[in-house]
Amino acid sequence: MWQKKADISTKKLISLAPENWVKWVTQIPDIITGEIINSEFQWISRESDVLIRATSLQYGEFLVLNELQLRYKPEMPKRMRAYTALAEEKYNLPIFPVLINILKGNESEIPTGYQSEFAGLQARQDYRVINLWEVDVEIAFTQSVPSLVPFVPLLKGGAEESTIQRALQILRADEQLSQLETVMAFFATFVLDSALVQQIMRWDMAILTESPWYQQILREGREQGRREERLSSIELDLEFKFGNDGLQLMSQISQISNLEQLKTIQRSIKTINTLDELRQIIEQIEIS
Repeated sequence: MWQKKADISTKKLISLAPENWVKWVTQIPDIITGEIINSEFQWISRESDVLIRATSLQYGEFLVLNELQLRYKPEMPKRMRAYTALAEEKYNLPIFPVLINILKGNESEIPTGYQSEFAGLQARQDYRVINLWEVDVEIAFTQSVPSLVPFVPLLKGGAEESTIQRALQILRADEQLSQLETVMAFFATFVLDSALVQQIMRWDMAILTESPWYQQILREGREQGRREERLSSIELDLEFKFGNDGLQLMSQISQISNLEQLKTIQRSIKTINTLDELRQIIEQIEIS
């Protein structure tokens, strides 16, 4: 049985070939990369983003901000705006922000920017969006982007046993890349039967439970369950207190993913007297 440590960070993944990675995400052919920066800001704790110094003849020196999300979340446009602004202020360089979504969700369309208006003042932040399920699998094999190889099962045209075996050969032929075998096995279970994946990989699939990706999936599943329960309770409270008029706010409330904010809304329903009061509370939450 193969026994591999199921631990891989976004920074480690991209550092395998940072120049090829940034050429792919930015589509700037003459880009030259520098250091990978520790981009964790003091007041924001996260592990999914990577800042890379880069230069090109056309744009000069700038930073590429890579934000990898296991699944897209409704608050990502606001986060991308915040991350970009913080990086620009801290390093005093232009920022090329990129949002990479790994697993496909229920979204019909994922926005490529943030825009808001308050009291006649507008805020806007554009960023590039890459959805891995829309990326042709051949890019992982032909454009020398080794960071994409473990994602092969999720790429367009990658959910085939022969394609996954081809990717597996690439991973096992390189000592550094072989560390990513567990990551690819994990993603392969989303498109193939687990028994088939185990047969292809020839090692104990129980090792996947140690993977940070696996743990994140479990965490998000539990959070999603709690969120759905909270939304159902809010819907009942709105209908009981305000009837059908109150239910019209559910489409707006359902865009909020933060459980604490949903709790605030539910508590407010019990104390307010009009829907206008509730609308003001929701607006304050959305701009916070």
